[in-house]
Amino acid sequence: MRSALPRLKDSTGENKKGKMELKNWLTEWIDRERDQIVDFLRDLIKFPSVTGEEGEIQQFISQKLEKMGLIVDLWEPDLEALKSHSAYIEVNRDYQGRPNAVGILRGSGGGRSLLFNGHVDVIPAGAPESWKHGPWSGDVDDGRVYGRGASDMKAGLAAMTMAVQSILETGIKLKGNVTLEYTVDEELSGNGTLACVMKGYRADGGICCETSSMRVQPGSIGRIWFEIKVKGKAAGIQRRWEGVNAIDQGYKVTQAVSDFERMRVGRLSHPLYPEIRGAIPCMVGVFESGSYHSAFPDTCLLKGSMATVPGEDSAAVKAEFVHFIHEKVADDPWLKEHPPEVVFRGYFAEPSEIPVKSPIVQTLCKNFREMTRKEPIISGREGAADIRFMNRYGYTPTVIFGPGMTEQMHANNEWVAIEDLIQATKILAVTILDWCEYSS
Repeated sequence: MRSALPRLKDSTGENKKGKMELKNWLTEWIDRERDQIVDFLRDLIKFPSVTGEEGEIQQFISQKLEKMGLIVDLWEPDLEALKSHSAYIEVNRDYQGRPNAVGILRGSGGGRSLLFNGHVDVIPAGAPESWKHGPWSGDVDDGRVYGRGASDMKAGLAAMTMAVQSILETGIKLKGNVTLEYTVDEELSGNGTLACVMKGYRADGGICCETSSMRVQPGSIGRIWFEIKVKGKAAGIQRRWEGVNAIDQGYKVTQAVSDFERMRVGRLSHPLYPEIRGAIPCMVGVFESGSYHSAFPDTCLLKGSMATVPGEDSAAVKAEFVHFIHEKVADDPWLKEHPPEVVFRGYFAEPSEIPVKSPIVQTLCKNFREMTRKEPIISGREGAADIRFMNRYGYTPTVIFGPGMTEQMHANNEWVAIEDLIQATKILAVTILDWCEYSS
């Protein structure tokens, strides 16, 4: 740790020079402690923190924050309190043994506050034979760190944590507060971040370190899960022509869902999503019908999801979807008299965005240029994100930026590039300095 800060004068030029020197200190520390940053990410990956099993990793993170000297808030979200909020997503288990962890670095006052957000839960690893490197190994190979959550989003957690540690280790005294949120249950609901909002955590600006492929993303799509129940007509297999095969009818409805996606791709546009097709998938992911090899299938259940872009009204999209499906299959005599039953059940996320000209977006872009000597790519995230809670209910304008590759999200042999991890840590560290300001 440096023993003293440079002596800064009041003139504008001297302050700018002083800030650049502090930024150099931060980047030098990050370069010097490169192995420590990578090792911290590897430690995070080694915790199999599948949604519902987040307790152990949260204890580890809270201990890390305490060692850094931060104020630590470790608490289990109250399920009954969450149910009272309009943004609550229904889940099938409570949060006992699954705490949120928050670390707070208090500033001296007079600066803007900054909030970092990330989730610790990951999806299941799947079949072990699908992994060249073990899903919980944290292996390093050819400039990459491997494991479930490497990109989504433990690399983001590591970057935001070590960015704050670089501030502390270089002795920089901030004016504004910095808050680090490590939340649970993002993959199934987002209720962990909602619990943080309900507890009053907010700031003048926010950065969610979700997977962004090092892009600056002021917006994210929404996601709507649906189920469609399709009825057939029972019959014995020997007189099957007297029945109506639910598989055949289910296929017709599946085609209608694809037609709905095609219609939306041709109609919608958004400046953050120039390739709109990738942003608004609408598809059936599960097709369930039949109960026995030689029994006639008389019911069918389709499960799928659709996406929405910022600015869309989710309720209106749902209503249009139901109407479209019914209209599309109305030419079929059976489905006209027995229309498919559409139910919206399970995961739901509103789309969300802040203006590209928002101060937090512009500050992040400026520091991206300084650290990389490149223009940042500004885009929308092709996945739902917890910024919807922070923007709408937490009154914290939040942008997405993280080292994880969007293409690696939920992938087998998931990995993150070490260079992206280090570069992101630098960008976040100097953004903290710019946003929160410092005491001379």
